[in-house]
Amino acid sequence: MESRYFLSPLAGYTHLAFRQVVRELGGLGLATTDLVLANQLSHKSRKSMELIATNAADRPLSVQIYGGVNEELVRAARWLEDQGYEGIDLNMGCPMAKITGNGGGARLMCDVDNASRAVSAVIEAVAIPVTVKMRLGWDREHITAPMLARAFEQLGVAAITIHGRTRQQGFHGNVQLEGIRETVAAVQRIPVIGNGDVRTVADAIAMRRITGCAAVAIGRGALMDPWIFHRLQRVNMGDSSVWEPPAEAQIEFLERHFRLMLQQHGEAMSCLMFRKFAAWNGARLGIPEDLEDRLRRFESEAEFGEIVEQIRQRHGERKNPRPTAEVRVPNGPVERW
Repeated sequence: MESRYFLSPLAGYTHLAFRQVVRELGGLGLATTDLVLANQLSHKSRKSMELIATNAADRPLSVQIYGGVNEELVRAARWLEDQGYEGIDLNMGCPMAKITGNGGGARLMCDVDNASRAVSAVIEAVAIPVTVKMRLGWDREHITAPMLARAFEQLGVAAITIHGRTRQQGFHGNVQLEGIRETVAAVQRIPVIGNGDVRTVADAIAMRRITGCAAVAIGRGALMDPWIFHRLQRVNMGDSSVWEPPAEAQIEFLERHFRLMLQQHGEAMSCLMFRKFAAWNGARLGIPEDLEDRLRRFESEAEFGEIVEQIRQRHGERKNPRPTAEVRVPNGPVERW
């Protein structure tokens, strides 16, 4: 694989159009789809088909599946292999109650035997690579990632991605690089991919240096800076200069993203889906708040075009680099998520 910097799945954001437009900037290695419920995939539900939509330019790609019933995971994995997909990622990291409540996501980390049975069943069912994404553990008293990584390696997983938080942390606090490092040390051959709190080129490089991980998966950092993979590519080629994409290139990125969404989802759905990117585009381009508000509410392709022309004239007016609305996570105690 040419790049060791991957796009981590973010539900509602890392759909085909976003993956494709980021790939066009250069430097991106593996990308992974939003997580898909295995049972829905087996029944070819409309939502699951949208989540796994891809094309020839969207490579390399892995499909992330989850579920608490091994037979459903196996069925989904076999179907994906039959359809020509080249990799399967088993989610054991999602902290959301709707995922953990049915035995999926981070809940699997609480039961090493059951988790191992699930992984083994999928590996034995398909010939394509199977990877696992997980957290450090359920809480700080139960850090199971190193033990699970060792067990999964023996079962034949191709790689492990570690988000450096526990389920108890949710998305709060800081990523524990030492926990990722301990997981790296626990395996003998398979690559461990670090994940969490990587927002800059320096963050990505530091994660690899401190933890010894083979690659880094970037999620929210890629929403704020889709050029982060291109920047890392430049650094790897020996270019240490500070580089910023010109404003027109950033506006063209915004337009291209929306056009690709239109191809898959049509006008009404694309308008709805694109609105959630308004804050990230607004922060990156310095779009004034009145225009960002329009970008958050537009209802047609024609209105989008009008807003873009206004952005061309007024970008840079706002100086606050922080998004007005970030990726939403649940409020309140993690136990109630």
